Amino acid sequence: MAETKHELIETIVERYAGDDGMLIPMLQDLQSDHGYLPADELEALSTRLGIPLSRIYSVAMFYSSFRLAPQGAHEVTLCMGTVCHLKGAARISKAICEEYSIEPGETTADRLFTLQGVNCVGACALAPVMIVDKTYYDGVTPDSALKILAKLSSPEAQDEERAQ
Repeated sequence: MAETKHELIETIVERYAGDDGMLIPMLQDLQSDHGYLPADELEALSTRLGIPLSRIYSVAMFYSSFRLAPQGAHEVTLCMGTVCHLKGAARISKAICEEYSIEPGETTADRLFTLQGVNCVGACALAPVMIVDKTYYDGVTPDSALKILAKLSSPEAQDEERAQ
């Protein structure tokens, strides 16, 4: 963030000539800068555009590409579909939640992981399936899931990420 909040909002609004019909691109620009849509920034945008905050939130919540909370460096997606569920997805989710003190849909305090459960990833023959940063892991167990995440949270892995 090279600019202060108000400067950033002002820059974004000016980019679209203050046209509130360009709310979606404005939100995209705001999210591009922060990685999510901070509540205080949405309030500033509402004030600057003179539109209700509820309108901004309705747009932000309608489109799944917008995030209202910070995301972790690693996106952990756990399939909770019928086959994965029958093969232990709930136990995997519980193990991750207990280990990292989060619930599905939340991000760890260190912003390393965001955990989300999804209805199905379409890989039933590989159940249970966990996806981490677009890499699929099949036949996952609570122990193997925690080992996968532990490797990503190791100091070596974090140093490697910073170097990229």
